[in-house]
Amino acid sequence: MQPPSPGSGDDREMSRVRIIKAAAEIAAEQGFEGTTISKVTKRSGLPASSVYWFFRDKDHLLAEVVRHSFEQWIAAEPRWERDPRDERSLAEGLRAILSRSTRGLPGAPDFLRIGHMLLLESREAEARQYFLATRDAVASSIAAWFTSYFSTELRARRPELAMDLARIVIASTDGLFLAHQIDEAGDPDDFITIIVAIVEQAVAG
Repeated sequence: MQPPSPGSGDDREMSRVRIIKAAAEIAAEQGFEGTTISKVTKRSGLPASSVYWFFRDKDHLLAEVVRHSFEQWIAAEPRWERDPRDERSLAEGLRAILSRSTRGLPGAPDFLRIGHMLLLESREAEARQYFLATRDAVASSIAAWFTSYFSTELRARRPELAMDLARIVIASTDGLFLAHQIDEAGDPDDFITIIVAIVEQAVAG
């Protein structure tokens, strides 16, 4: 039986976002196991019936937390899309994108924080599967961006290179994200310089 509606229109969406934000805060503080529907209702100020109106269970709720955070984050991030008129070198283009994307890491987007937590726990949760799918999609976009700079000969000779570089970029930003959670990270410009140098060396090799 469907629980009673928490409202309609804008009120309903506001309630949904309140629940998602409350769940994100609790998951960040107490992990997957520590996140319960009762804690979410207390933090959000909404009854359990409202939570179950929008979400099947805790797993579904945390998957929506990851999805909601990822959509907000990706909307503010520079696109891994190369304008055909862009005449910058690969190094210049990469530096420009990373200079913008790394600035948002200290804010610890919920999808990164919760996603990494679920990966480390090896938990087969819906949120984990969504997080892995978003990483695959981002990796494909980055790989396509790298490929746009490659000559036909390089693409044929090293077909795996673009995806390898995409994984290096993602792994490196994962490390920078974790460094921000542990302590104050170093100068992001130094980090970007290192990544650009690695990429240039890999392409030249």
